[in-house]
Amino acid sequence: MVPAPRRLRAKRLPLLRQGEQSVHDGGWLSVGRVWPLLPANRHILRRIRAIRRGLAVLAWTTLAIAVQSVLIVLPGRPKVIFARFYWRTTCRLIGLKIRVIGAPIRGQAGRRSVVFVSNHSSWLDVPVLGGLLPACFISKEDVAHWPVVNLIARLGRTVFVQRHRSSTPRERDEMRRRLGGGDNLILFPEGTTSDGSRVLPFRSAFLSIAEIPLSEGDAPTLVQPVSVVYDRLSYLPAGRATRPLFAWYGDMDIGSHFWRLAQHRGLRVTVLLHVPLDPRDFASRKALTQACWKAVADGAATLRQNRPAKPISGPVRSEPTAPLLV
Repeated sequence: MVPAPRRLRAKRLPLLRQGEQSVHDGGWLSVGRVWPLLPANRHILRRIRAIRRGLAVLAWTTLAIAVQSVLIVLPGRPKVIFARFYWRTTCRLIGLKIRVIGAPIRGQAGRRSVVFVSNHSSWLDVPVLGGLLPACFISKEDVAHWPVVNLIARLGRTVFVQRHRSSTPRERDEMRRRLGGGDNLILFPEGTTSDGSRVLPFRSAFLSIAEIPLSEGDAPTLVQPVSVVYDRLSYLPAGRATRPLFAWYGDMDIGSHFWRLAQHRGLRVTVLLHVPLDPRDFASRKALTQACWKAVADGAATLRQNRPAKPISGPVRSEPTAPLLV
């Protein structure tokens, strides 16, 4: 009679045992003890990274406020140059790399100022575009009452506007005064921030400043569409699941959003600068607004899909494919 085979028993590897071997037993115990701690260590390192970046941005902002407070009362362009330097340095301190496709048109070339029109999904759009474009921002009136942020915005010579139809003519005159004084403007015609998965309809009322020449005999202001997409997280392409980490919308506060974002490495944003549009090439403000929206939306969609992108050139005079808010 053949004896029954002996049942095999699984042998526990020393790597999985803790506290049963000495530290000098081939190094297995040290790996076994460290392995369970790695997730916790990663969380600690991420928190340290966020704290370090936050303190660096705070220290740099404090110094920059003191410098810009002096430059803003002086004539010339040092205040504009330093503002761009401040935003570029802030992006570096956050760990955000900027990739640029295309080139911004130089304002006041041939006495024509420029309005840069961009999609808007995060407060990060401000340091990204502020460090790249020689222009001032147009912001909603609520920002003028935010602690600290309002001081930074005023030193950056931001134009504050209300979102009421009755106040549009007065604010349009203020923006035209800035353009006539040699400034360029950065405009977010969506009127709010999105979740980064699409470009919201543009409000045509915001582009009324580009309809009429600043003075008699001058050409109207040029309009340059800009697509902004955050496309890298931890050095990997950002997708539908990870892109919302960059988005800042709804009732989110900047502090908690910065804390979550600053814990990550390998952050990148791509800015796609399209060919400028001349308002004289369009029959109406709505047609100009639709052309800007189409260029920005098509460019952003290409970047979100991680496909090679290039600036969209030429006026777009097709029928509207998205609703316009007037």
